[in-house]
Amino acid sequence: MARRANNKDTLSSGNTVQVVLASATALLVGYLMTYPTKEETKTEYPAVNKDKTLIWREDRGISKLVPLHPRGADDPTILKKYTMAEVAKRDSPAEAWIVIDERVYDITNFVAKHPGGEKVLYNMAGKDCTDAFANYHSAAIYKKWLPPYLIGQVTDVPVYPHVQDFRDIRQELMRRGLFETNPVYYYKLYAWFATLFVSSLYLTLQCQSTAAHMLGATLMGMFWQQLAGWGHDIGHSSISHNFQYDNLVGSTIGSAVLGISVGWWKRSHNTHHVVCNSIENDPDIQHMPFMAVTPEIMKEPFWSSYHDKVIFVDAAARFFIRHQHWFFLAIMAAGRFNLYAQSWILLLTTINRKDAIVMYYRVHEMISLTFFALWVIAVVCSLPTWLEAAGWIIISHGVSGLLHLQITLSHFSMDTYHGNAYNDASDEWYTMQIKTTLNVDCYDWMDWFHVGLQYQIEHHLYPTLPRHNLPIAKQMVEQVCKKHGIQYNETTFFQGVIKTILCLRETAMEARKGKFDYRTSTSHIRDLLNANG
Repeated sequence: MARRANNKDTLSSGNTVQVVLASATALLVGYLMTYPTKEETKTEYPAVNKDKTLIWREDRGISKLVPLHPRGADDPTILKKYTMAEVAKRDSPAEAWIVIDERVYDITNFVAKHPGGEKVLYNMAGKDCTDAFANYHSAAIYKKWLPPYLIGQVTDVPVYPHVQDFRDIRQELMRRGLFETNPVYYYKLYAWFATLFVSSLYLTLQCQSTAAHMLGATLMGMFWQQLAGWGHDIGHSSISHNFQYDNLVGSTIGSAVLGISVGWWKRSHNTHHVVCNSIENDPDIQHMPFMAVTPEIMKEPFWSSYHDKVIFVDAAARFFIRHQHWFFLAIMAAGRFNLYAQSWILLLTTINRKDAIVMYYRVHEMISLTFFALWVIAVVCSLPTWLEAAGWIIISHGVSGLLHLQITLSHFSMDTYHGNAYNDASDEWYTMQIKTTLNVDCYDWMDWFHVGLQYQIEHHLYPTLPRHNLPIAKQMVEQVCKKHGIQYNETTFFQGVIKTILCLRETAMEARKGKFDYRTSTSHIRDLLNANG
């Protein structure tokens, strides 16, 4: 590793430049904090829709009033009638049906072609997925892709009062045009990202002192944490609302500066949203052998529908889980290295079409991730000593680990469940998302720090709603929750971290009692493998 002389007595000859950068950053943060929401700038809205045959849907973020049912599904007199009990029997790869707006679609031959991956659809098979579908698909999808799979209508789909109210919120947000992204908001974010990135490189490459280098590492960690919020937005197509464009940008630019595969993220995150906190199906709570968020995960071996493997308590799990509340913060600080590994593993090993279909731009991602590794290595190699190089890596990745805290505190301490949701009023789309998700209550001037993740409830209810309009949805959601007696979970950031650690400790204490020190037989695992759960 090439080294240059180190002068620890001064930051550099460019102290003035550093002061200017610091001042500019402070001004930029202040500017971001005073950004008016779309609600404040928009004064006229379309009239309320009173025609029940029409509905507001979005097409690339633009609200459109369109027919409720696509052509061919609008005449119930010519459609074969089914009951929900009949649909529920078609919930396997051999035969998969779904219900959308009281219409039945046989998607058996489409599952493997689904751009979001097959795992999402298998978790919805045999269910009414009206709300889940609406939150991930544009008006064009309803019009072009649904008709070929239409086979009939359902006569007994229940619409619970609270469900109707949450649907009305979505319609009101659509009517106001709030699914449309305000580009000015993101222009300001890009300026903020550039300030962090350039400041980090300047302090690391141009300054001479160890303090300046470590400050540069801190700013790089902040840059990665902040940029991940943008990556989350683009992964949900809530910026341009163009599925292909957002994926292309994320797979090239995003991967090149963030170092994480968008294809890997979408494969995992799409599934997480549909089966949030399902023990058998949600990859975001399947972290054995290092962590278990509930004793239910350890009770007996189970088949993970996401990882396609049996998860059980082995010797490593018995050790780590009993101490997981002590390891938690360290694991979060080092979590970014695991994301690097998972990204490359998926890119290099996924050869079957079922999973490869979500790797939209595999070559782009490989090139971009290689570029990321090269520029990070080049920056680290510019430092004068191996000790500083190690410190730069540890600090930058540790600071970016704040993102992992933000993500895990939103779900780890919340309700979990076995199997699939969407069975009745207690676990339909809206109820399940609220029960399994935690908001972070913070001052307005701290919104920038939480990158939109503080509104996890609203984001899970309406995933493609642009980040800057989530506070408006929050007001509406809270009112509906209060009206129907639905618990709205919200806490401060530090309270959320403590709540998460206490949740992990509770599971650790259960593990220490020896309740889950079972021995798993080869035949048991073989049975699970053969039956796929």
